[in-house]
Amino acid sequence: MKSSPNAPGQEYAERCYRSPAGIGGGVLLLALAAWLGGDAIVSGEGDTPWLALAGLLCAVPLIIAFTLRPAVWAGEERLLVRNPFRTITLPWASVEAVRAGYSSEVLAGGAKYQLWALPVSLRQRKRAARASARGGGGGGEEAVRAVSDQAVQDLGELAERCASREGAQGVPVVRWAYELIVPSVVGLVLLVVLAAIS
Repeated sequence: MKSSPNAPGQEYAERCYRSPAGIGGGVLLLALAAWLGGDAIVSGEGDTPWLALAGLLCAVPLIIAFTLRPAVWAGEERLLVRNPFRTITLPWASVEAVRAGYSSEVLAGGAKYQLWALPVSLRQRKRAARASARGGGGGGEEAVRAVSDQAVQDLGELAERCASREGAQGVPVVRWAYELIVPSVVGLVLLVVLAAIS
């Protein structure tokens, strides 16, 4: 059981989807930013340390938002989607469809929300199609399905299965990630001001 970050005490039975490539890239970018920014702060002269500090304040929240933050939790009563700047709570009864074309997305309450944690890989999809063709389709098709396509199918099946649950009723709720937006905007403003007066 995994507890949802958006609903203390609410238990989510099973699945958390994240992008390993996104997390790995985010860790590398944060390490690079810390190395370059830290060096500029410690060794820089004049306005350089302040510019570096403002740049880090702007960049670090953005790196976290687009790489480490995206996740999708699928519980028995709702789907919780954490995108770069928003957290969307979708009771299963409000979910109309989960689909993957060039991106993974969920339709709910008359709106469309992208699933950043489930990026679509066209290369992986083509590779899976070739493997299915070689295997003759049938029972082997599921085994070689692209990871994002399989996840989207699983979420669609879960939506159908859980939509009638009493706790799965309700409307979508969207919360903005001000804890990331505000520092990044402040850092950008400081960067522009410092660059203008230097």
